[in-house]
Amino acid sequence: VEFNSITVNALISSCEKGGEWEVALLLFGMMARSKIESTTIACNAAISVCEKADQWRVALLLFEAMAKSNVECDVITCSAAISACEKGNSWVNALQFLRTARQSSIRLHTIGLSAAMSACEKGGEWEKALQLFCEMVQSRVDRNTVSFNVAISACEKGGEW
Repeated sequence: VEFNSITVNALISSCEKGGEWEVALLLFGMMARSKIESTTIACNAAISVCEKADQWRVALLLFEAMAKSNVECDVITCSAAISACEKGNSWVNALQFLRTARQSSIRLHTIGLSAAMSACEKGGEWEKALQLFCEMVQSRVDRNTVSFNVAISACEKGGEW
């Protein structure tokens, strides 16, 4: 089997599904050492595996490395990074990724915006969580059980129910 970006992408994605974040990062590092160009797909899979393993700081480092390597981020990249921040209780970083997505003209969907809402709500920033919910309504982004529950919880925390 040839060691190229396609095989590495597949291996990292398999690690993501299996929860093997450390192996995924080793493979990701091997890409650079083997002079294999990083792709958006590989970066997304590596960030996602870190997010699922509660390794949000590592996910942030991968996102930064992606930018330095001029690898294009997409809706999956930003959503995974925001979800990682939400799991790490870092609402400030979640909102920074939200700004990055908007500056890059990336239109986030329900998952990324709900994760940003949740990060704010968990961080005691209930007004910001509700503001994001209102933006979802205005932008006609589908809301789901998570976004409604976060909005309700934010109202409760803010005494706005």
